[in-house]
Amino acid sequence: MNRIKLTVAQAIIKYINNQYIKTNGIEKKFFEGCFGILGHGNVGGIGQAIQEQKELKYYQCRNEQSMVHSAAAYAKIKNRKNALVCTTSIGPGSTNMITAAAGATINRLPVLLLAGDIFAKRNVSPALQQLESNFSQDISVNDCFKPISKYWDRINRPEQLQSSLPEVMRVLLSPAETGTVTLSLPQDVQSESFAFPVKLFKKKVWSIQRLRPDKKIIELAIKWIMKSKKPLIIAGGGVHYSEATEELLKFINKTDIPLAETFAGKGAVKYNDSHQLGAIGATGTKGAVKISKESDLIIGIGTRYSDFTTSSKTAFQNKNVKFINININEFDASKNGALMVQGDAKAVLKELNISLKKFKVDKSYSKEVKKLNLEWDVIVSNIYNYRNPKILSQGEIIGAVNNIIDEKDVIVCAAGSLPGDLHKLWRTKDPKGFHLEYGYSCMGYEIAGGLGIKMACPNREVYVMVGDASYLMLSQEIITSIQENLKLTIVLIDNSGYKSIGSLSRSLGSKGFGTRFSFRNKVENNDFGDNDSKEKEIKVDLAENARSLGAHVLKCKTYKDFEHALRNAKNIDKTTLIYLQCDRFHEVPGYSWWEVPVAETSKMSSVNKAYKEYLNHKKNQRFYN
Repeated sequence: MNRIKLTVAQAIIKYINNQYIKTNGIEKKFFEGCFGILGHGNVGGIGQAIQEQKELKYYQCRNEQSMVHSAAAYAKIKNRKNALVCTTSIGPGSTNMITAAAGATINRLPVLLLAGDIFAKRNVSPALQQLESNFSQDISVNDCFKPISKYWDRINRPEQLQSSLPEVMRVLLSPAETGTVTLSLPQDVQSESFAFPVKLFKKKVWSIQRLRPDKKIIELAIKWIMKSKKPLIIAGGGVHYSEATEELLKFINKTDIPLAETFAGKGAVKYNDSHQLGAIGATGTKGAVKISKESDLIIGIGTRYSDFTTSSKTAFQNKNVKFINININEFDASKNGALMVQGDAKAVLKELNISLKKFKVDKSYSKEVKKLNLEWDVIVSNIYNYRNPKILSQGEIIGAVNNIIDEKDVIVCAAGSLPGDLHKLWRTKDPKGFHLEYGYSCMGYEIAGGLGIKMACPNREVYVMVGDASYLMLSQEIITSIQENLKLTIVLIDNSGYKSIGSLSRSLGSKGFGTRFSFRNKVENNDFGDNDSKEKEIKVDLAENARSLGAHVLKCKTYKDFEHALRNAKNIDKTTLIYLQCDRFHEVPGYSWWEVPVAETSKMSSVNKAYKEYLNHKKNQRFYN
């Protein structure tokens, strides 16, 4: 057998460089680059291997968490057909990736982590940054990745790569099981050489199968659809990953079944389509909330039915409601006691379009849906056109961005009050124009995610919308965007604190406790809440902070200033941050419920009142088995 002598790290990089994917007749590399921060746990191993070869592009990053956010965003915009690698040193370098790694798995996005680890030989123990255990030497901080990885392995011997690397690819490319894959790499093993079989590095072309559904299940699903009076489709992220938007459009045009969208599914159908009810669930539109309560058949396509989608199990109130779940993943397909139509969304919809002959919903139902669509458009316009002369509202900020950016541009967000408002208000015109990380809703994702999106689609303008609290979590990838000449337009909204949780706190009777960025109230001692006067707010020049990181900065006070800045930013060839302040109390109306427990007993009358309201909502919760 022909063999080639390589270090473990060199072998991993050589293998990665020879993994290809074929989709729609087009063959391309699966891994398109590697983010990294080098330290003693990977500089002489993976770092040296990347340096030595010339194929895998290396991206220098500022924070280990943000590099994984960028990689996840990259995979999402690519519909999971490409991925990035992330490499770190041991200890804090590795564990800094855990938050974002959890997000990638929750959102079903492929990311490969090459995490540096302690010495396998144990001749240096405890190594710098090693966690010691008094009951086992076969443990390190990298074991923390096990519950959040779809595949986890520690390479203690070079020959283990021969069985591990194919498993890495199997999981990363699985439509049903993809997520974070972690290879824990002891630093001494990375640099150890071994005579690997040459065939391990032979070019491998992987095909992602479109699993077709069981014929009898399709027949049963058609019977359910034919008997329904008020069916409703819920489009989730799987519609996009399967590239099923065209088949979905054919299906709704054929049947006139209305559609609502999750955060990940938004953009499956254009906002002004007459079948479109918009956002579903806790942050749903008025029309989607109404129809979901009345519907007798929910057809979930590529959704995992999070609590936001189901309004904490209160969204579907028809006593005879049934569920048909179209999903590649058996776990998600089985939820809510559904008829499980397990298969690729595009393949299933194609079969439904062929087999479902003459079904159309009643004209009165179609007419009601169309009316709700038009009524919602008026509500959105009113929110977009609201003008407060003293301070901007978040709704009008969203409106200005939506009106000025181009159809193919991408909006990015993740955490705070913005996602819910964007879910309701954003008029999506392109399937990839709306990028919300809401499986984990991780603060700090926005700028890092925007960077990954820009890497994936450099010809689109990427608009990052971020609040001040999330900006302060992870803003340093502005430097990376400057370094790599990847222009972002960042809309930084200063709410003087945690706007979303402030609102939630008030709804629970807790008066915004702990959510204001203010100096300590010496009378209340532990307040930092909405009772503090505006004069006590901490004044931080976030615009100047962004300027110091290399961004071009435009500061705005009025709506006209903001419109002008958005148009100006289009002509600036480097990352540009637009700064403006926002009214933390002005909110977009809500039409549904989301469960957050309220204290059962309290000295505060406002909390006791909120608890009574909470119990009233709880009465509407249902289990669908």
